[in-house]
Amino acid sequence: MSLEDSRHKIDAIDQQLIRLLNERAELVHVIGEIKRKDGLDVYVPGREEALLKKLVALNDAQSGKLTERAIRAIFREIMSAALALENSMKIAYLGPAGSWTHQVAISKFGNSVEYVAEASTEGVFGRVGSTGVDYGVLPIEHSAEGAVHHTLDHLVESDLKIYAEILWKTETVVMTRDAAPDIAAIHGHPQLLAHCRAWLVQRFPGAQLVEAPSSSMAASRAQDDPRHAALGTPLSAELHGLKILAHSPKEYSSQARFIILGRRTGAPSGTDNTMLMVHASDKIGALLQVLQVFASHGVNVRQIENRPVPGDPTGAQVRFFLEVGGHHEDAELRAATAELADHGSTVKVLGSYPAPTWVEER
Repeated sequence: MSLEDSRHKIDAIDQQLIRLLNERAELVHVIGEIKRKDGLDVYVPGREEALLKKLVALNDAQSGKLTERAIRAIFREIMSAALALENSMKIAYLGPAGSWTHQVAISKFGNSVEYVAEASTEGVFGRVGSTGVDYGVLPIEHSAEGAVHHTLDHLVESDLKIYAEILWKTETVVMTRDAAPDIAAIHGHPQLLAHCRAWLVQRFPGAQLVEAPSSSMAASRAQDDPRHAALGTPLSAELHGLKILAHSPKEYSSQARFIILGRRTGAPSGTDNTMLMVHASDKIGALLQVLQVFASHGVNVRQIENRPVPGDPTGAQVRFFLEVGGHHEDAELRAATAELADHGSTVKVLGSYPAPTWVEER
């Protein structure tokens, strides 16, 4: 087949794709109308993941050349366009633009929805709570730094819930204005510089490492001087018009967890996790007693964090944050939380959400 013949064939396929995409959009609109009539959520993370897995399986069955990451990226944008058509979906995220959280939000919701940057965790909670946006995206844990306590503490005080969870592999890049090889200084957030210090010293031995309040500020500094670079995300490089000079090696990548904050928790998907806050007396064996209750009801405790209780100067009370297997509506989990309440503990459900199995990355 000649080059011209191949191009004509691609043109014909593209025409079919456009027709089929519009047919799909019409059906999505019909489903959206039904959901609005019945008061259902337009975005359902469990359904989205099930659909993506089905599409990947179909591709594998056809021995397709596209990778799973490519299939997911293509259909995420298709679904993003459909969400934007339905209700002009808005997503708040912990900013500024180009932050890690901004990158994660786009990786999850695509480029067709509207994004709103907030300078603080309080700002994201406020936006979602006031119905100014549909959902919020916030960090909750970093493998190198541990739990993000601001997010956990705000969940305790708010009626908002964790609606979904995102696992994300953090890739770090060094970016410059002119891709100059002679770098005098590299600007970056202190935690990011600390995490990548060994690599940066080896890769750029003559460069001074300079702390910046945020990755966005670091990128702005790199814009001003061709011999200054910034450490941040690929998205930050795009937004600031910078060239990527180097990608961090795989051993310097790390995994982070982010939550999608909503006004209610999701319906059971069949493979869920639940985040709980347990407020109890700080005494010998307190945590053991809590864990024994969950174990006796066959509930798997996947993760534990503890935090001091505000307004308790004596330290007589303690808060445990537990991620457990199952949905809060499951009989076993309901029985376990009821028993804890009978023992004098206060239990609050912070959200139930599909257990993530796919790690997003850029």
